[in-house]
Amino acid sequence: MPRYLPVARQHCVAALGGTSVAVKALCGAVLLLYALSFAADTASALGVTPGYLFPPNCWVWTLATHGLVERHAWGVGLSLATLAAAGRLLEPLWGALELLVFFTVVSVSVGVLGAFAYLLTYVASFNLAYLFTVRLHGTAGFLGGVLVALKQTMGDSTVLKVPQVRMKAVPMLLLLVLAVLRLTTLIEGAVLASYGFGVLSSWVYLRFYQRHSRGRGDMSDHFAFATFFPEILQPVVGLVANLVHGVLVKVKVCRKTVKRYDVGAPSSITISLPGTDPQDAERRRQLALKALNERLKRVEDQSVWPSMEDDEEEGAKEDIPLLPEKEESGRDASIAGKGASQESSLITFEDAPPQL
Repeated sequence: MPRYLPVARQHCVAALGGTSVAVKALCGAVLLLYALSFAADTASALGVTPGYLFPPNCWVWTLATHGLVERHAWGVGLSLATLAAAGRLLEPLWGALELLVFFTVVSVSVGVLGAFAYLLTYVASFNLAYLFTVRLHGTAGFLGGVLVALKQTMGDSTVLKVPQVRMKAVPMLLLLVLAVLRLTTLIEGAVLASYGFGVLSSWVYLRFYQRHSRGRGDMSDHFAFATFFPEILQPVVGLVANLVHGVLVKVKVCRKTVKRYDVGAPSSITISLPGTDPQDAERRRQLALKALNERLKRVEDQSVWPSMEDDEEEGAKEDIPLLPEKEESGRDASIAGKGASQESSLITFEDAPPQL
């Protein structure tokens, strides 16, 4: 194990080299709290415990710290990889401040929603273990948020070629994998709950509340809630999502989608949705150009083009006369001779009779 530490350190430094101070500070906090876990129970003191989050205890600080607490080495590695991926892929698009806001929103939402879920479970079962034994901690929730953000920005890219898996399908595939691991008791239920609430809260924030150059949120069709599910389930999920969205609009939690028609457009009517980022349109245009170039390249490779040498040889053949000049002159003379012989055979000359 010690011989692999320098290699791991080298890869970690390379991954965090281009990130901001905020990402490096979060990674340092993860390592610091993991080191403290050998001396104290950091999961109990800094993780979200549903029974202690609500009154009369009100351990509200755990909402800000539970996302950085890890008790296992594999958890620390996953946390550092998640933060590094967010810093390399999302920070150039959003900026360091927006990435920090995104981390805070997802972490707080996961803590609150997870605590309410376990509180409802306690109400249904009257089992105190759901209130005082469960610990919500780790970056599983933020991992779900990062995957949702990557689906928004680069959902058409291919993650695996065999079998072919696109980025837009990764959040729900990982949720399915975690559910199977939970059924086999290989992971705790808190990990599955944190990841699920991280996916949900990050989508709500990015869909309706994130601020950018064109307003708030992302109301594009490719980022609808139904697109997280297989195509066979999308109509049903879309219907349910629209009903829930209508209820949230009435209670003033979400905003109603408004379409603006630009009648003065030179070519046709332009429909713009508030919250659609021009970077997304540019990304789609680049992907379409890339696919078109690949198709043109395949067509050029399959077609056979004549070489320049063949063209030169054909031109040279066209310049060479069919018969030499001597042969042509001889042929003309022979033709003339034949003509004369034919004329001589047809016309005869006789001696004129003597004049009297």
